[in-house]
Amino acid sequence: MKEKSTIALVDDERNILTSLRMALEAEGYKVRTYGDGVSALEALTEEPADLGIFDIKMPRMDGMELLRRVRQQSAMPVIFLTSKDEEIDELFGLKMGADDYIAKPFSQRLIVERVKAVLRRVAPKDGTTTEDEAKRVLERGKLKLDPERHTCHWDNKAVTLTVTEFLLLQALAQRPGFVKSRDNLMDAAYDDQVYVDDRTIDSHIKRMRKKFRQVDPEFDSIETLYGVGYRYREA
Repeated sequence: MKEKSTIALVDDERNILTSLRMALEAEGYKVRTYGDGVSALEALTEEPADLGIFDIKMPRMDGMELLRRVRQQSAMPVIFLTSKDEEIDELFGLKMGADDYIAKPFSQRLIVERVKAVLRRVAPKDGTTTEDEAKRVLERGKLKLDPERHTCHWDNKAVTLTVTEFLLLQALAQRPGFVKSRDNLMDAAYDDQVYVDDRTIDSHIKRMRKKFRQVDPEFDSIETLYGVGYRYREA
């Protein structure tokens, strides 16, 4: 029997920690709860989780700083909990590499469905052979994407991508020269039940370009076609 994923739940509101933990444990997940970002970071450094759910506004260390620190050591997918009036924080968080957002107040069922959706995107496929894995590795010029290992290399240099960034790049690189609309990219990277707006895709692309330019300042393989979408430049 396949072991259920471990979720790190970080929020300074005790009632949210309790109710969400119960809802997620009812689905079979292992849940570790933390009341602030500092204690969560210490624990995640020692024992990583499969997914994090971070509240944005917390004492000692807020969710964005926690995400920034976690991203230095892990590509663990992260869902942010945010208030409806925190649009600026939301966009800033997306640029830092959050994988999804849920606005308060929310239903426990929504949280569970979003968690399932994000974990499905990162889950390795069962029953693969070495030959199958080799077929799945995607190489386009200097780019090498390995979906089974969730690794990305540019000119043999590692580039750490979040789950969402990886899926967006994979969708673009599979057909170089072909334009992908934002709707196409949403379908590739998000579950059908999850709605995101155009700015979410734009933020992920911008963040991804920045990561590649840290290893290659001349990186320009992801083209923007204003009013249309994006495409991966043919080598």
